[in-house]
Amino acid sequence: QVQLVESGGDLVQPGGSLRLSCTASGSIFRLYSMRWYRQAPGKEREFVASITSGGVLTNYADSVKGRFTISRVNTKNTLYLQMNSLKPEDTAVYYCNSASGDWGQGTQVTVSS
Repeated sequence: QVQLVESGGDLVQPGGSLRLSCTASGSIFRLYSMRWYRQAPGKEREFVASITSGGVLTNYADSVKGRFTISRVNTKNTLYLQMNSLKPEDTAVYYCNSASGDWGQGTQVTVSS
């Protein structure tokens, strides 16, 4: 089991940037591919981005492609999501997810003027 803790969510103006972090417990973080999901009020949780265990391959939802970047530092057991050019429709709770099946508790991102 991998315990995941997200951080970095905040209130930001449209066009702004945020970097989310997801820190994992244990020594097996490096073995798993990782994903970011988000859930807006009244909507289903949706896929945002994924990265393979070694960090070589990434994949993005069309809605964030070119604006968000997923990365990881396995020596720090940490997953990142750099979010640029934020839009109001990016407002959601963001969750990290491990291929082990574990989820974090989420961090709130609000994009509003």
